[in-house]
Formats: sequence, C-alpha cells, structure tokens
Amino acid sequence: MKIVILGYGKMGHEVEQIALQRGHVVTYRIDSEEDWYANIDGIAECDVVIEFSTPATAITNIEKCFEQRIPIVVGTTGWYNHLDDIRKRCEDECQTLFYAPNFSIGMNFVFKLNKEMAKFAQQYDYQLDITETHHIHKLDKPSGTAVKLAEDIIQNNENYDYWMLEDNIDCPSCNDNMLRINSIREGEVFGIHEIKALSDCDEITLRHEAFSRKGFATGAVIAAEFIQNKKGIYSMKDLL
Repeated sequence: MKIVILGYGKMGHEVEQIALQRGHVVTYRIDSEEDWYANIDGIAECDVVIEFSTPATAITNIEKCFEQRIPIVVGTTGWYNHLDDIRKRCEDECQTLFYAPNFSIGMNFVFKLNKEMAKFAQQYDYQLDITETHHIHKLDKPSGTAVKLAEDIIQNNENYDYWMLEDNIDCPSCNDNMLRINSIREGEVFGIHEIKALSDCDEITLRHEAFSRKGFATGAVIAAEFIQNKKGIYSMKDLL
C-alpha cells in the first residue's frame, strides 16, 4: 500500500516504522494544512490515510479525505460527538472510514471482558468504576477508551444510566446510577485502564497497560490493510 500519515508526531513516527516493517510505502508525511494542499495531487493517488492528530482537527482531516475519496483510518479520539454526522456522510457518499477508540489488540480483548464483568456486577451486586491514566500531552479527557468502557458497562448493567468524569462530580447531586471515571494525566504514561468491581466481600480489577505505542500503531496499519477495496464505516469489532 501507498500510505499517507496525517499527523506526524510520536504516533505518526511509530506508524511509519510498522508500515515499513509490513512492506508498505509511506508516500507522504503530512503535519500541517499547508503540507496537505502542497501534495494534494499525489495524496489523491495513494491507497489510504492513517490519521493521528488532535480532537480539534480530526473532523477536518476526515472531511479532507472524503473530498479526495481516500480511505482513512482514524486513531484520534475526542471527536465522537460528531460521529453520527460523519457516519451518515460516509454511508451516503460510499466513502471508507475505520475508527477505533483504541487500536491495541489486547485492549480490544479487554473490551469483551469488560462487558461480561458488567453483567456479573449487576447479578452479584458489585459497584463499578473506571480509572484511566495517560501522559500529560493527551488532550481529551476522559480517554476515548474509557468512554468506550463506560458505554459498554451502561449497555450491559441496568444499575448505571450515565457516566461522569470524577473532576466534574458535584457530590450533592450524585446518585447510584452514575458510573464514575477518574482521569489521571502524569509523566509519559502510554495508557493504563482499570475497571474495578467492588462488593462488601472483595474487589475485582480488570487492567490493561500499554508498554509502548507499538501496539496502537500495529493495529492501525492492520486496519489500513483491512479496509482496502471496502466501502463503509468499520471498527476493531469488524476487524477482529
């Protein structure tokens, strides 16, 4: 594949290494709007864009790819409040989009375990909460992965109606139907997610820790391979 990397920061560099290892060609490394338009003719001839930028620019980047009809893999989170609009445009225009809150194969296994623990917690009266820890450079809070974990718990446990970030909780207004998410930003942590189930008798912890960016980059490149010659909107559930 001829790959365009959109957002050439630390994740972009990691994606490049994995792409080259898997026999692909990185044709363009785009890190600004000027880079994009200066190379637009060549970009339009490439097979896929892999995007790791910022929540503020992700939607614009997706739309740019739609305009050029280039399949795009989006690793950025924090833009999902626009997902319905993007999904509609993708389907209406027969575009190709792959997005995921987390591209780690291991984390996606934890997503499955989390759903089962949510059901277990309801049946046996365990209280659940989520803690996520990331590096100080991460802009969205809570992480897209934590939001995914919370939404899956809510769908599989009738004791929870909504989630709220711990920092925003006004205790007098709290109720038992709220799922707490605690977000921590410290150092250069690649990503830790913990789901705890607490009862009067014991505590169960489901934990995933990323040791590097390699797992995320590998998943993103595999996703790019997966969507070749496909139309529509895809996620890690489709890939796995």
